[in-house]
Amino acid sequence: MRTTHVPEPSPDANRRERKPADPRHALGRRGEAFAAEHMHRLGFSPLGRNERTRYGEIDLIAFDGRTLVFAEVKTRRVDARRRDHRPDQQPLHWLRPRQRIRLRKLATAWLTDEKHIRPTAHTIRFDAIGVMIDSKDRLLRLDHVEGAW
Repeated sequence: MRTTHVPEPSPDANRRERKPADPRHALGRRGEAFAAEHMHRLGFSPLGRNERTRYGEIDLIAFDGRTLVFAEVKTRRVDARRRDHRPDQQPLHWLRPRQRIRLRKLATAWLTDEKHIRPTAHTIRFDAIGVMIDSKDRLLRLDHVEGAW
């Protein structure tokens, strides 16, 4: 058996590599994972998550053989003990008209980028998915608005 010695990085290297974890970023990624699982249950195959374009990032892209979906995912963490939540605590409440414009611009950039294999779709749809999770990252509610824009 051969053993290889790997030197430990210097303390300065560790300091440069570590970034403070942004809880909002982790929350958004968790919500996007729930949304991707939901789309998979509906028969969609993921084509991309957090796809970068020169204009920004598309949360979720999925295809079912006929329909190509570009989805904006909004995630909120709420208290699981409460049965009712105020309207401003609902994730989809925070969708704004400018996000519709942004998502269409992002989708156009993604479709025209030659590095992507663009499926032949009969329909292109823009969906909104709202995800509510509790403090232990458990799914409490998922609202999916097909053709939101």
